[in-house]
Amino acid sequence: MSGPVDIVIAVHSPTRPVGRAVASVLEGNRAETRLTVVCHNVAADEIAAVIDPRHRADVRLLEHTDPRRSASGPFNAGMRAAEGEFVSIMGSDDVLQPGAVRSWLDVAGRTGAETVMCRLRIGSAARPVLTPPVRPWLRGLADPVRDRLSYRSAPLGLVSQRARERLGLELVEGMTVGGDVAYVTRLWFETRVAVDRRGPAYVIGEDARDRVTLTPRPIAVELAFVRDLLAQPWFAGYDLTARRAVCTKLTRIHLFGAVWNRRDPAVWTPEDRQALAQTAEDLLARAEGFERVLSLADRTLLDAVADPSSDTGAMIRLAEQRRRHGRPATLLTRSPADLLRVEAPVRLMAASALVGLP
Repeated sequence: MSGPVDIVIAVHSPTRPVGRAVASVLEGNRAETRLTVVCHNVAADEIAAVIDPRHRADVRLLEHTDPRRSASGPFNAGMRAAEGEFVSIMGSDDVLQPGAVRSWLDVAGRTGAETVMCRLRIGSAARPVLTPPVRPWLRGLADPVRDRLSYRSAPLGLVSQRARERLGLELVEGMTVGGDVAYVTRLWFETRVAVDRRGPAYVIGEDARDRVTLTPRPIAVELAFVRDLLAQPWFAGYDLTARRAVCTKLTRIHLFGAVWNRRDPAVWTPEDRQALAQTAEDLLARAEGFERVLSLADRTLLDAVADPSSDTGAMIRLAEQRRRHGRPATLLTRSPADLLRVEAPVRLMAASALVGLP
């Protein structure tokens, strides 16, 4: 077991296709990697039983016990045990295409990057993931604002162990969801980042039906990671441009996503509406003016979200309307002066479309 990259897979059940994940590493990326599978609240023997016997000798199995369903704990345990120059985390439902790790290392070598953001695909059809919507001409190191790196919420690819140690970085434990968002925010803004735009992909599996991130929970719990990130001293130390970029993404993806995922007015409680409004207030306070780049449809939804007394059914309809892309309300900003900013809809959508091109 040798290689400059320690790959850490976290698994919580032998029913997950972890054997497939292991095979994708060892059969297509073996030369560059050392593989650790962290068994989260499950015996190592149970996980070993679902790994191909040909691969077991090349897998280090670590048992990790904690009271949380979050994957942050086992991933941290695996990364602490890593010994290579780089570390990479991987879901038990996911696979790497052959040669992916070699491609990441080539990008790091060419650019001097400490963090390499990998190419993402979804499912057996390998549908492209259009994040982050980087500048189409990007070849070297990325700029966290101009290349909109915040839209990638997961630390998939390579991370330098020296950079992790320098910044004291670990995934946030104790968060039901979002334990990786603060972690990646610091990676994108505080390390040298490159994007592997053409190499073999990391493929996100569609097998899981019990993913923690899909389980309904109170808004205060679901968005706790947002408010925690906003309260961090390191975030307060970012300049206004950086804070605006982060808060724009948090609003579009997580704040509005919380509404989109609860389209039955009956499931909303007064406590949920208050927690949603408080999160919006915190975002607006930490990055004054970021809302100017939002579309007309998004601004109307943000106004409804920020008012806990507004009609919940109407708020849900606004969340649906903002996803009808291509209409003037989803393209235009309230002020024409903001129409062509980096985060404004016109440039964001154009960059996203270009990411999807072969």
